[in-house]
Amino acid sequence: MHHEDTLRPPRDLFTMKTVVLFALCALVPAAVFAQGQPPGGGAPLEQPGVSPAEIQRMFDAYALLQAQDQLKISDEHYPQFLSRFKALQDARRKALQERTRIIQDLRRLASDAQPDETQIKDRLKALQELEARSGVEVRKAYDGIDQVLDVGQQAKFRVFEEMMERRKLELVTRARQANRLKGRL
Repeated sequence: MHHEDTLRPPRDLFTMKTVVLFALCALVPAAVFAQGQPPGGGAPLEQPGVSPAEIQRMFDAYALLQAQDQLKISDEHYPQFLSRFKALQDARRKALQERTRIIQDLRRLASDAQPDETQIKDRLKALQELEARSGVEVRKAYDGIDQVLDVGQQAKFRVFEEMMERRKLELVTRARQANRLKGRL
């Protein structure tokens, strides 16, 4: 083995990180980079034509990139962590989408002049079942993540998630404020 070979990361790791970076670059509008805003900044939310789903994907990609650095995940464990973190994000997203649909159904049913109690009970039961099922799926995803992290990293991951959730809320708040300001002009 040559000396320079020891300085290079394993080829599959380089590929995995490259894929994540390319995915992030493909999702972030070029105007964001032109303004010098980081993916976690407020600019993507202010770009015309960026859907909430695109914003979520951008934020998820940003979180994946930040996780390795914040949690000090070894290059060896990063691919396993990456797939398991994505599984957690997917489980949460799927549950949120289903919950939103059920709540919309309940809103529609409750606003009818003569609400159909049978349909309302059915949707409420579906909501309870979803909450139970999604709770199990999220716990399984956490268990998968915990299998590749040591105890200290597990604690840091829970703190990291809280920090990322706060950043996401800040982005949404900034976007709403920017949209209100645009409406006044």
